Amino acid sequence: MAVVILNWNGRDFLRRFLPSVLAHSEGAAIFVADNASTDDSVEVVRQEFPAVQVVQLADNLGFCRGYNAALDEVRRLGPLTGDTNPTRPPAERGRDRTDTFGFRYYVLLNSDVEVTAGWLSPQRALLESRPQAAACQPKIRQYSPDPVQRELLEYAGAGGGYLDRFGYPFCRGRLFDTLETDHGQYDDPRPVAWATGACMLVRASAWHALGGLESTFFAHMEEIDLCWRLWNAGHEVWYHGGSTVFHVGGGTLHKSNPRKTYLNFRNGLALVYKNTHARELTTTLAVRVLLDWVAALRFLLQGALPDARAIVRAQRDFYRRRAYWQQQRQQFPPRLTLAERPGVFRGSLVWAYFGQGKRKFSELDADLLN
Repeated sequence: MAVVILNWNGRDFLRRFLPSVLAHSEGAAIFVADNASTDDSVEVVRQEFPAVQVVQLADNLGFCRGYNAALDEVRRLGPLTGDTNPTRPPAERGRDRTDTFGFRYYVLLNSDVEVTAGWLSPQRALLESRPQAAACQPKIRQYSPDPVQRELLEYAGAGGGYLDRFGYPFCRGRLFDTLETDHGQYDDPRPVAWATGACMLVRASAWHALGGLESTFFAHMEEIDLCWRLWNAGHEVWYHGGSTVFHVGGGTLHKSNPRKTYLNFRNGLALVYKNTHARELTTTLAVRVLLDWVAALRFLLQGALPDARAIVRAQRDFYRRRAYWQQQRQQFPPRLTLAERPGVFRGSLVWAYFGQGKRKFSELDADLLN
């Protein structure tokens, strides 16, 4: 197993959180893949954390291309068959390897995540007991020095990722910006629509078979797209609440950043277009486009003109690249209809949240939940 942390100018996060990763990741090799940082991240890792291996990328490739390039290199440096000793020199581990993928599992871990004792065991055990399962995430709670804030489920993953019928992502424990306190209500393992890229265990063979993350996304929605493709390819995606990690969130782009708004809305349209079953695509995409325009109008009325403009650009750029998205549909044909996809709310989350005032996952109509 390889734990791979993609870093860009994250020296302070690495100093704060690498100690927990090293302390609680028994039997795993730890890699920091550096996305051409301009701070002294690489020097800090090499001097202060010599057990961590560094993969240096020549350019800042963003989250998606960065992870794709990093895991290709980690695959090359993978251990000899049966060799789980992460202290062996990379060249020795890669020599005379007879396995196809080097490491059986990759863990995509954000640099701003604090892990806890036993954080890997439940996810790994689940994947080993279910050959069809290709990805899994733990429970994600909010990182904070405040004990009360640490009890909140976190925006990026919470209790496992869901989608509504129009492709809007949400989580058990997080609807839009409303976070629930963790009372153990999401401790159960279950299949979900998507696992968070902040902390995801993924089977290496499935990762490489699907080509990793969608490189044109740059960042945001990429894990949802990957997991949707995994389901379409016949794999499963799971959540396991048997372990917990704590995520800072917003370490690269704050949620109010117009660049993040642009990426979320452009990539959101693209993932719906790429992965929705043909029988449902026309209606789903038309409603999604309309709701995105409503979101732009809402930003405008709130005085957030840069965010409104970002949505307009997102719509424009999505349609400009429609031929490319069509190629991706053909390469990984959507296989599952709405009723067949686990982790789906077969209603509108926008209506449930803003129209009906539902703020908790438990308040959603259970008859519409897959």
